[in-house]
Amino acid sequence: MTLPYNSNYPAIDDLRARARRRIPGFAFEYLDGGCNEDVNLYKNTAELREVELKPYYLSPHTGSDMRVELFGHHYDAPFGIAPVGLQGLIWPNSTEILAKAAVAHNIPFVLSTVTTSSIERIGELTEGKFWYQLYHPADDALRDDMLDRAEAAGCQVLVILADVPSFGYRPRDIRNGLAMPPRMTLRNIWQILGRPHWAINTLRYGQPQFATMQRYMPKGLNMKKLGVYMNQTFSGRLNAEKIAPIRERWKGKIVLKGVASEEDTALAIQLGLDGIIVSNHGGRQLDAGQSTIKPLAAIAKQYAGQIKIMMDSGIRSGPDIARSLASGAEFAFLGRSFMYGVAALGDEGGQHTISILKTQLKQVMEQLCCARVADLPRHLVTHS
Repeated sequence: MTLPYNSNYPAIDDLRARARRRIPGFAFEYLDGGCNEDVNLYKNTAELREVELKPYYLSPHTGSDMRVELFGHHYDAPFGIAPVGLQGLIWPNSTEILAKAAVAHNIPFVLSTVTTSSIERIGELTEGKFWYQLYHPADDALRDDMLDRAEAAGCQVLVILADVPSFGYRPRDIRNGLAMPPRMTLRNIWQILGRPHWAINTLRYGQPQFATMQRYMPKGLNMKKLGVYMNQTFSGRLNAEKIAPIRERWKGKIVLKGVASEEDTALAIQLGLDGIIVSNHGGRQLDAGQSTIKPLAAIAKQYAGQIKIMMDSGIRSGPDIARSLASGAEFAFLGRSFMYGVAALGDEGGQHTISILKTQLKQVMEQLCCARVADLPRHLVTHS
């Protein structure tokens, strides 16, 4: 399913620019920023775009097919919607908008533990056609209850997150006093008054809440106590000992997200996991780390065929998707691009963004004379 896109906003950069004009500054900076000095945030995209692809213009070519099979499901394109926390703070009801768009276009949608729609609501909207990303809780009983809820909602793939042993140090969010719901400082109130579309939609849907977590949270927490509660609840560092009982309990597919080394890939295989997502959390956790494209190439070279290898972080466009797939990823996920789309265009933003990405990726594949997604590595330009 490919719908016509809004020709006034034909690129993700256009959506980002409009999103900046439509949402309060504290929400845009939360979405757009990385951690510390944003070094890895910018490296992710810049170094991905150093990847070059080679066309074979005179080779026989009758058309390009973007469809792929992943974990037994046939998707219409080799990319999905990555999990993003606090989505309803960025644009009201955006989690549901994106989940519906993903189902309409037959691509995967990944729900975050700390976003603003519940497991049950997204399971209902998608008829179970969603993935769920688990922030590992410190308490095993809480972990098991969330797994049971995801299973009951029909979740197809469980994603467990490795790259948040500590919360990222994000100066922009600290300056903005970012909280859920947003802290009403004079600065933030002024920002909201200047963004009437965001304010009206927030009134319509209500203040954003951690919907999946609400049943576990004590009533009447102020912002300071809420922060303490969340830090204590998700203080569990993921390791082999904590993955093993999840693998035993969860009967479906499990993907480890946040992989940045060959060593962690080898351990994921040993633990019987089904896939990895090479990711650095969009540059929001370790500013001194590598961009995602570098470990992806090394991991794919050594472990392709032994485990499903996917990638997110730094991917913004159709050509970026092609670059990541040519470099060894079997599937790609994007987060910010979709949130720019929803913040820019509201209810139309999810469908519009998917249409842009499908159109761009198809054009790249046709230009390369590449028939199938699996053939993209053949077009990778390698430099000695």
